[in-house]
Amino acid sequence: MTRSRLLRTTVGALAVALVITAAVVGVRWWQDAHRTDLELAVRLAPADGERLSWTDWAAVREELGADLSADSPQGDVVDFMGEGYDADLTSASALPESAQQLHVQYGFSPATVDWELFSQSKQGAVVMLHLPDSTDWGRIADRLRGLGYTEPDDEAGVWVGGDETLGRIGGVSPELSHVSLVEDESLILTSDAEAYLETAVDTLGDGGIEDLEEVVEASGEPLSAAIYTGEHACGALSMGQADPDDEAEADRLVAEAGEVDPFTAYAMSVQPDRDLRLALSFESDDQARANADSRAVLASGPAPGQGGDFADRFTLGDVASDGTLLTMELAPVEGTFVLSDLSTGPVLFATC
Repeated sequence: MTRSRLLRTTVGALAVALVITAAVVGVRWWQDAHRTDLELAVRLAPADGERLSWTDWAAVREELGADLSADSPQGDVVDFMGEGYDADLTSASALPESAQQLHVQYGFSPATVDWELFSQSKQGAVVMLHLPDSTDWGRIADRLRGLGYTEPDDEAGVWVGGDETLGRIGGVSPELSHVSLVEDESLILTSDAEAYLETAVDTLGDGGIEDLEEVVEASGEPLSAAIYTGEHACGALSMGQADPDDEAEADRLVAEAGEVDPFTAYAMSVQPDRDLRLALSFESDDQARANADSRAVLASGPAPGQGGDFADRFTLGDVASDGTLLTMELAPVEGTFVLSDLSTGPVLFATC
């Protein structure tokens, strides 16, 4: 092969490689641009996450008509958190007990952050907060120094606080023991475990939790949500937590309802209209179809372990299966706390 031909071949191969790279980057950009905030947040979560709790704080503030900023009076934040609790829109958050101190002393809080994703696993837990583009990151860093956190060597490192620092501050969750400012992603990550937080920051954006993708996509753009892997949900929502009489009643109701299979993921979300959506994913299309029928029966009847009937809590709307996905639409009865009630066990129609 002549030198000129070799050069042309090399240049051609390089051009093809550049085109392929550009195409891959373009596809990824398009996918990210069309993902919801919840989908993007879950992709940033630690891969070992089993229980995810989502709160879209910007949407909650809009829903409740709360016009808040970093300079809002403390009393306005207290009122907002109270209204959010009454509307059952804050139960998924790890921050309510810390909201006042966060607003006054840290420079970020539910009054100002865009969204929150709390991820828990057997190895640890981390709170992820997305902040607006207008955030003054230098101001937050100054606040952390003033509160006694030990500054990291690099910008995305971990600010170490610990029990002693939190004890001096008072009124904040242990999840704020350690803090990381990831300005490039407009994120603050916090955890009660320094090593787990370091790992969460180092693996940020490595792909998230694949088993949850289907139910997360089906949840749309919720105000708040509880999202579990199948294994975690089967334990957390188990009828085994009920007393023996209620457990026996549940067994009878399940037997009468028909086929009930284990699901691979669970998501209960509060939609923008305040109705709720349950999304369950299954191993096969046949299981999803069969469980649409049986679980609709269960969700329309008695609620052993919780008391009364599910109809006391919500009106069951559309129940549908699409491939391996099952969805239920629930319209809550006024004054009920459906997300709070149904994201902890025992929950009959979520049984495995």
